Amino acid sequence: MPSPYRAIFAAPGTASFSVAGFIGRMPLSMMGIGIVTMISQVTGRYGLAGALSATMAMSAAVLGPLVSRFVDRYGQRRVLRPVTLVSLVAAAGLLLCVQQKAPDWTLFVFTAVIGCVPSLGAMTRARWADIYRGEARRLHTAYSWESIVDEVCFIFGPIISIGLSTIWFPEAGPLFAAVFLAIGVFWLTSLRATEPAPHPKDAHSGGSALRSPGLQVLALAFVATGAIFGSIDVVTVAFAEEQGHKAAASLVLAVYALGSCLAGAVFGLLHLKGEPSRRWLVGVVAMAVSMIPLLLAGNLPLLAVALFVAGLSIAPTMVTTMALVEAHVPRTQLTEGMTWTGTGLAIGVALGSSAAGWVVDASGAEAGYVVPVVSGALAVAVGLLGYRRLRRPVPTREGQREHEAESTVDEREGGEQPVA
Repeated sequence: MPSPYRAIFAAPGTASFSVAGFIGRMPLSMMGIGIVTMISQVTGRYGLAGALSATMAMSAAVLGPLVSRFVDRYGQRRVLRPVTLVSLVAAAGLLLCVQQKAPDWTLFVFTAVIGCVPSLGAMTRARWADIYRGEARRLHTAYSWESIVDEVCFIFGPIISIGLSTIWFPEAGPLFAAVFLAIGVFWLTSLRATEPAPHPKDAHSGGSALRSPGLQVLALAFVATGAIFGSIDVVTVAFAEEQGHKAAASLVLAVYALGSCLAGAVFGLLHLKGEPSRRWLVGVVAMAVSMIPLLLAGNLPLLAVALFVAGLSIAPTMVTTMALVEAHVPRTQLTEGMTWTGTGLAIGVALGSSAAGWVVDASGAEAGYVVPVVSGALAVAVGLLGYRRLRRPVPTREGQREHEAESTVDEREGGEQPVA
């Protein structure tokens, strides 16, 4: 492991909570696709499968920030354990209803309750932020590490979930996703030494973290970014099916995640200078531009190459986003602030998946790649319109002091290194 990554794990307890967070995040990429695979195998109804997956995503988008707000207020252990138990009971209810061929409405009820699953990525990033408060370089590396973990989950999670459901029994994918969630959450919450201190209710006089203008820009941009991800998944599966190799879709999408994973690993080794808001905007533009070659890919090998290149801009942009959230949100609401970006992504994934499915049905798979291109353009538009809000943190935010100090040091050292 390169020295910057070794350095962040020098702090006691960091390796344990990182591994626990990794295990607890596997359901993020396993549960949705597992439900789709399970329902399609048991009922053969892809429409129902997609609707259930979208229901879970929208439920998580609504409930996630609320759960994280309670975490900021009462602490991770007190909130995550009961919330996770509720989600696990709902998952068990869903599997039982599927097995017993219960009415469709019962499936939607249990799937919606599963959406209260906590955002483990936000929980582990909040721990890193608490440990390396004021150490911008190490925190940059820590956020890069977390982005690598995210991408590893998205590389292997769908493969594990689909494989279990198709080779073993239909309910196996969601079942093992629930097992990973239980292990990860209860292990993470047992690590009390690295848990950020909770902040009482009176510290939240400002209301929701989303009142921050900077966070509003980031969350809205991430709706468009999520639409990119959701539409690419749907269109790539359809494109592979048109090419006669539907099973290869998972490998092509894994290449997309691999590109992001490698870029995140390199990005964590760099000490970048200049304003994070400028790097973020460059990353959003790069994501948008990288969508254009997808329109020209006429076969799966070329599509895999195009998606690998497109993936290179994802992790660096995500890492910079977390740095901006820290600068624009009060430290007492950091977990909630990070969760709002995930909420934006979840909403965008649901919208992008629906739009892509409609375009594919109407005009074919190749035309479906227009959806991520348009989504990328919308993300750039939001970034350009909200750039001024991102350049300077709100004066009352605790992150401003660190943000300004880093910018001052960068100005003294001069120049800005390339993003990736």
